[in-house]
Amino acid sequence: MKPEYDFSKGERGKFFRPEAEIRLPIYLDADVQNYLEQRAAQKGIPLGEMVNGLLKQEIQIIESVK
Repeated sequence: MKPEYDFSKGERGKFFRPEAEIRLPIYLDADVQNYLEQRAAQKGIPLGEMVNGLLKQEIQIIESVK
């Protein structure tokens, strides 16, 4: 890294897009991913849909015991 950078010609917010949706990457253990991929394939649904469904069920269970 340089000891000093010149930002005098920089433009604040040039690439900011308020409507942009940020999607966080989620990393599964290999054995969990393999298992869920197989179950999703059996059901004929995408892996993301399968994981979201399972997480929503888990949230409902957590909320119901509060």
